[in-house]
Amino acid sequence: MAGQTEVRKTYSEINAKIRKGEAVVVTAEEMIGIVDREGPVGAARKVDVVTTGTFGPMCSSGAFLNFGHSKPKIKVSKAWLNGVSAYAGLAAVDLYIGVTEIPEEDPENKVHPGKFLYGGGHVIEDLIAGKEVRLKAVAYGTDCYPSGEIDTQITLQALNECYLFNPRNAYQNYNCAVNFGNKMLYTYMGGLKPKLGNANYCSAGQLSPLLNDPYYRTIGIGTRIFIGGNMGYVVGPGTQHNPSVKRGENGVVRAPAGTMATYGDLKGMRTEYVRGVSLQGYGTSLALGIGVPIPILDQELARTTGVSDEQIVTQIVDYSTDYPQGIAKSYGEVNYRELKSGKIMIEGKGVKTAALSSYPKAVKIAETLKEWILGGRFFLGEPQETLPSADAGVSFKPLTQR
Repeated sequence: MAGQTEVRKTYSEINAKIRKGEAVVVTAEEMIGIVDREGPVGAARKVDVVTTGTFGPMCSSGAFLNFGHSKPKIKVSKAWLNGVSAYAGLAAVDLYIGVTEIPEEDPENKVHPGKFLYGGGHVIEDLIAGKEVRLKAVAYGTDCYPSGEIDTQITLQALNECYLFNPRNAYQNYNCAVNFGNKMLYTYMGGLKPKLGNANYCSAGQLSPLLNDPYYRTIGIGTRIFIGGNMGYVVGPGTQHNPSVKRGENGVVRAPAGTMATYGDLKGMRTEYVRGVSLQGYGTSLALGIGVPIPILDQELARTTGVSDEQIVTQIVDYSTDYPQGIAKSYGEVNYRELKSGKIMIEGKGVKTAALSSYPKAVKIAETLKEWILGGRFFLGEPQETLPSADAGVSFKPLTQR
């Protein structure tokens, strides 16, 4: 009977097993072999949770912080942290610093390619490292907030609150970037040598969170995650969330697709998983570690978490003309096993590959999250609303100029 092969579990059942120390938890890397040997149904019966991980640059990130009221009090209108501008249009002493913000005196690309040695991502890393950060702020003064300026040193532990609130993290798949042009390119995908001199990619592939749950059945508002070495949450779909791209027969997207917005307290994070990034000729960013546990509620989730690198493909995209001009064109598909081999073929030419993301770090994140769950330190958070799926008709709409 078909019903005899079905597996059904709930979040509460799995969390109860975690409390009792009876849950079976494996990484997405380990799940591949289990599904191959036992099939989706057998794997679903055996495994309760699959842990995932990714570590790489995530530009749409930043931190909210509240530094407390000075004496006399101040209502900040402009602020700088180690010379990097922070947005002050929130409340009297609340700030938001974005990871791509750079100091006003940075030469940028005036001498091309710029080095972009320090930015918002580095400020966040310095705070987590326990370093003193210079806070300089000015204000126009009011009756209730009379002070006109403040110049002091702050530390993470001295702040009232400081947490990451990232509009877009953990892209579900991403382009393989190449350069068909005749000059060197400096991009957010790293340096691209002319005439197909190299190919860069940025994904953990078979360990990446959203590639293991391609229709976002277990990921959404309230999903508890590993973020930056601490526990955090998914707070909703990320900006540019686009689940309606083409998919393979296995349901896995074949191009950049879903994203998630995330939250996590900096107090408890580690610089091992949160690092400021300098991208020559482009700007600054933040390399961030994220891990998502996927509960195996049924055999379909067992099947999707058993996806391997050779079953995940992405598009080869030209960053010399097509990408900057908004031209949607692919020069072929390549799978992540091929990308990780160090060399792929493009139009008959062997091209060296390099990753902007760290697979060894992704493995460590998945392993750490597995240890947390097995140790009863981490329980699954059932999402109140999952990320919009392809069936929801959601798609990313580019700007239309008028």
